[in-house]
Amino acid sequence: MNLALFDLDNTLIDRQQAVENWAHAFAADHGLSPTAQNQLVDALRDRAYPETFARLRDELSLADPAATLWANYVQGIATKVKARTGAITGIQQLRATGWRVGILTNGAGDIQRAKLSAAGLTAEVDAIAISEEIGTRKPDPAAFLTALALCSSGRPGEAWMIGDNPEGDIGGAHQVGLRTIWLRSRPWPQHLMPAHHSVDTITDAIAILMKEGNQ
Repeated sequence: MNLALFDLDNTLIDRQQAVENWAHAFAADHGLSPTAQNQLVDALRDRAYPETFARLRDELSLADPAATLWANYVQGIATKVKARTGAITGIQQLRATGWRVGILTNGAGDIQRAKLSAAGLTAEVDAIAISEEIGTRKPDPAAFLTALALCSSGRPGEAWMIGDNPEGDIGGAHQVGLRTIWLRSRPWPQHLMPAHHSVDTITDAIAILMKEGNQ
């Protein structure tokens, strides 16, 4: 059984652009300076949790409670995300040819599920594994093994991991024997074993999977 696990942020969706768009709107609504807007983007660049907004509330002297800021961010960021061009069509093509498809993502459950729903991805995959919900996060091998189990697969050698993060997505996947496709996004760490394939777009990654599935 062919199986593809996809990362979410900056793989199936452009999280960074969504964060920048959200921060611009938030800063305008709250009368924040460009410097404060950049501070928001920096704080949220890699990940965001409720405690992130507890810190930002103090640093930026925001009036709303941290819980309110978090709830507004979850709702707001979902309005800014969309699936990358070709992602949904490609996933549909994979599943139509017998592939099982899962999403393995680090992050808080509420915000990741809000983004998945807003991007139209929830109903397009066989399983979703979110670090907060499964109790482990990439690159921990347990995260990948849990995602495989949710997809009803216990055979890593038949599975692929597609993602943008060298350490979290590719390095972690290699630890459990998954084949890998890296979406180029940053310099590759020299200490890591290279991905099996490196591509520039999600459609390039899906084309590789489709070819592999036909062999």
